[in-house]
Amino acid sequence: MKLSMKLFATLLLVVMCLMAGEMVEGRTCQSQSHNFKGACLSDTNCANVCKTEGFPGGKCRGLRRRCFCTKHC
Repeated sequence: MKLSMKLFATLLLVVMCLMAGEMVEGRTCQSQSHNFKGACLSDTNCANVCKTEGFPGGKCRGLRRRCFCTKHC
C-alpha cells in the first residue's frame, strides 16, 4: 500500500511539472494596427505592416477582418 501511494504521488508530481512547463510559454498581447488600411485578408501582409510598427508579427482577426499586431508580454 505504501509503495502504491508513493508511486501515485510521484506520477502526480511528474504530470504537474509537465503541465507547468506548458504554461510557462507566456502570453501574447495584441494591439490593433494603426497603419494597416482596408480589410485584412492576409496574415502575411498584416505581419509585414506590424513589423514596420515595431511588432514581431500580426494576424487578421474578427468579423470585420482587422489587423492586430502581436508581441510576447
